[in-house]
Amino acid sequence: MATLLQPEKVLYLVRGEKKIRVPLSQLYFCRYCSELRSLECVSHEVDSHFCPSCLENMPSAEAKLKKNRCANCFDCPCCMHTLSTRATNIPAPLPDDPTKTTMKKAYYLACGFCRWTSRDVGMADKSVASGGWQEPENPHTQRINKLIEYYQQLAQREKLERDRKKMARRRPFMPQAFSEKYGLGTRLQRQRSGAPISALYGLSLKEGEDQKEITIEPAQALDEVEPLPEDYYTRPVNLPEVTTLRQRLLQPDFQPAGASQLHPRHKHLLMKRSLRCRKCEHNLSKPEFNPTSIKFKIQLVAVSYIPEVRIMSIPNLRHMKESQVLLTLTNPVENITHVSLYTCEEEDQDDINSTAKVLVPSKELVLAGKDAAAEYDELAEPQGFQDDPDVVAFRKSNKIGFFIKVIPQQEEGDVTVAFKLRHDFRNLAAPIRPTEEGETTAEAIWLTHHVELSLGPLAT
Repeated sequence: MATLLQPEKVLYLVRGEKKIRVPLSQLYFCRYCSELRSLECVSHEVDSHFCPSCLENMPSAEAKLKKNRCANCFDCPCCMHTLSTRATNIPAPLPDDPTKTTMKKAYYLACGFCRWTSRDVGMADKSVASGGWQEPENPHTQRINKLIEYYQQLAQREKLERDRKKMARRRPFMPQAFSEKYGLGTRLQRQRSGAPISALYGLSLKEGEDQKEITIEPAQALDEVEPLPEDYYTRPVNLPEVTTLRQRLLQPDFQPAGASQLHPRHKHLLMKRSLRCRKCEHNLSKPEFNPTSIKFKIQLVAVSYIPEVRIMSIPNLRHMKESQVLLTLTNPVENITHVSLYTCEEEDQDDINSTAKVLVPSKELVLAGKDAAAEYDELAEPQGFQDDPDVVAFRKSNKIGFFIKVIPQQEEGDVTVAFKLRHDFRNLAAPIRPTEEGETTAEAIWLTHHVELSLGPLAT
């Protein structure tokens, strides 16, 4: 459970664009580069957008037009839970005889958690169950759209200017007569196939047409501000009628001050994304396209390839006294793995957080392969490994418990130790070479990881 509830106790160092210490459960392993990857050193690619309530799937272009919101599902403006459609019967006059009434179906939105309903803010009931709910109109819509168009045009101009400067640096010196004679000027000026030449000279985006210039007027400061009501500071505050800061920020276009101004908000879309290694551009994670599926086409999580270190028991740690800590080591692959532990050198640039000396086993630790059938079998016979009882406390299936010795060097604060973990790994994604006997085996490579353990505070 330490992996799920206390992931910060054991950290692995990732050497990407910058050094990051992350729990192994939050890392990926690139089988092609044979290196750990964190979310900071991979490329994120959006595969699809979907609504978490109705599971409607839509492409990225359609999601952008809908402002990344579902058209049929709503969130409660009070507690942010999903609203459901409720049906009720209301009296309605007959079209033939207005003096008589009949019961008619009506639908409204209600929250099953905080009991908020669309009737609380005066929204009219509907005669159909889906679509077409009344939405407040933002008075600043035209101003916002104009600002968006202006900054889009500004970003396009800046991109064209960068491309023009980039091509000017790449273009070599060539006599004008030579370039005109052989027609090489046009070919060298093009940035890529299909790119307009006018873009490199800073001309209009549409050749032969004048682009419409969009100008905006800056907002003017007001000389006089509307005065507050006389009883603003003396009027008692009714908390059920006042919105919280979170409720206001969730509706930034209106920022309602009173609970009577809250309106349902369309539910945000979620997305399925793929993760790609920036070094070799191979996929590390790729989910199924269907939003109802929780499976992955590719999922190279690090806990499925790298031996996992966990803390099993910690004694009372005291300053400058040697203590014995029990750790566990789990082998996630099906073949036997050999693990060696080393202490960090004095000038190791990765060892910056250690506050104690650590003595690790000098002997190599051998881990049995993972067997799904025998993992929960209590009566499984132990394999014939010659373990040193002073080093290995127990062995069970593909897991062993081993001892390390810790000597805290500081009189106060948390105790942190670091060591190097070196193990062999057989890359099944690499091309397999046949042996002399005709069997195909994957070639083993050795990987080294920097591991940090947080053992908690010193004993008082």
